[in-house]
Amino acid sequence: MGIACCLTAVVAVKQYISEPILYALLDNKNIADVIKNCISFLVLLIAYFFFSKYYEKRTPTEISTRKLPKVLIGGFALGFIAISIAIAILYAFNYYEVISISTINYSLKLFTLLMVAALIEDLLIRGLIIRKLEHWLGSYITLGIAMCIELLHVFNDNATVFSAVSDLAWGFTLAILYIYSKRIWLPFFFHLGWNFAQPFYGSNLTGVDDMGKIINATFSGPELITGGNIGIEGSIFTLILLLSIGIGYFYLAKRKNRLIKSPLDSRK
Repeated sequence: MGIACCLTAVVAVKQYISEPILYALLDNKNIADVIKNCISFLVLLIAYFFFSKYYEKRTPTEISTRKLPKVLIGGFALGFIAISIAIAILYAFNYYEVISISTINYSLKLFTLLMVAALIEDLLIRGLIIRKLEHWLGSYITLGIAMCIELLHVFNDNATVFSAVSDLAWGFTLAILYIYSKRIWLPFFFHLGWNFAQPFYGSNLTGVDDMGKIINATFSGPELITGGNIGIEGSIFTLILLLSIGIGYFYLAKRKNRLIKSPLDSRK
């Protein structure tokens, strides 16, 4: 119900209100698309809020904006820096070469598209599914299920067996970021920083090569090192960094007693 409510609201507003009106009023379709994406972002949050308030009859604390600037900067920086470290390692071993730097091939339209895509995934998977599963099954079982959910990415372009392993690590790390913070903003801004950094450095984004770029660069070397057609997130170095972040937050969550035990354990 939650997924259906949120996605229906976004699609309906986009198809029947924001897109036709903006395209009629604005000659510049890029500007229209930026505004349209921002509206979709807000509609998704509003739909989620009303679903939680009136269907679940609760206050959705997972979208609370308390300390939002701190989480925005910290989460985005963590995702961006993780990819930057992987790029720096490739550069040090001559697997990455910068050709030119220009903003001509990147636009605000692409960034707002990343925002909407990341929010859909983090709000509906982390804020809705993982939140409910953690309440029903506890944190440990939920982490395992969260990892399996991310295997849906095996249907992405250029997916490989190794990228499936990376998907499992991604599911673990994003889930533990939510479990640690109990809000969707930490995984969302990490997700946004992570996804922005890849085309920023001239890499494919999860196998997609038309997401724009700021640094025009070439990758050369073994696919295990460079990520191949998947992009830098398919590199063994990126996987190690991603797992390190996930494991680090797992121990932080454990130390601060933020992991929920399975209800089955309490019945023993």
